[in-house]
Amino acid sequence: MLYAPAPLHIPDGFLNLVISLLFWVMTVIMVGLAISKTSQSLGGKQVPLMGIMAAFIFAAQMLNFPVAGGTSGHFLGGALAAIVLGPWAGILVMTSVIAVQGLLFQDGGLLAMGANIFNMGILTAVIGFGLYRTVIKANKGVRLAVAGIAAWLSTVTAALLTSLQLWLSGTSRLEIVLPAMIGVHVLIGLGEAVITVVALAFIEQARPDLLKTEKVAAYGGRGWIVAGIVVSLIVVLFSPLASSDPDGLERIAEDMGFLSLGLDAPYQVIPDYTVPFLGETALSTIVAGIVGALVLLGLMVLVGSMLRKRQTAK
Repeated sequence: MLYAPAPLHIPDGFLNLVISLLFWVMTVIMVGLAISKTSQSLGGKQVPLMGIMAAFIFAAQMLNFPVAGGTSGHFLGGALAAIVLGPWAGILVMTSVIAVQGLLFQDGGLLAMGANIFNMGILTAVIGFGLYRTVIKANKGVRLAVAGIAAWLSTVTAALLTSLQLWLSGTSRLEIVLPAMIGVHVLIGLGEAVITVVALAFIEQARPDLLKTEKVAAYGGRGWIVAGIVVSLIVVLFSPLASSDPDGLERIAEDMGFLSLGLDAPYQVIPDYTVPFLGETALSTIVAGIVGALVLLGLMVLVGSMLRKRQTAK
């Protein structure tokens, strides 16, 4: 039995150099804008919330869930991050999550990281926030319904863009890869919608003020910080139960014959969410998840603190 979740992101070798560099440029521009915009509006009490959101999304992404035909899906979280934090802070959180997954866990290629961040972090955050803000003054039921739709749509749109990238890279024919990617991610998007709505419903009950303005309200109370960390770590404990079936992209790559194009990472730290000296065991996956969640928590608090210093220095 495989305890580690299946790798989730585009590996090097699937996209050609031109497409990879193009999306690196687009990602760097968007992340630069996100840094600038966030540094202008970030409140000191919002910094812990960014860390908690990053840790939770990382942990939730480890829980691959079966969808159909021996294929699994996983949570993205871009819509949730943007709805709770605002689009720019949400982009920074998603960038950090995907970067740590690639650099620390060898999940996704280094050259393809720009595309992974753009597809799963930037695009999903923009769509999620863009739709949600249109109903920000509506009642709770409408807001949750639109949030679910936004989360589903962001997943399907990310699959669409990935299909176009594979086609433009000459990896697969568009008329073959597009319906396959869209078909499986229509189902995966349902899981994204459910997780997003459940998380937002909890926040609506506990801290509704976070969701009623375009800017995140001040995040106060040490108890909430501790609770957020505890919830993230509890989610990690369930990671050995994740489906070991290949995720949507990996399944399609295998079925269409381009899986072998994927290149191994040039180095290994905690490959495939498995701590080397613990082997492929449930404990290994849990430890890897805890390490990742704590690294992201610390990283986002550090980034947030640096942005706050930049803000006060102006």
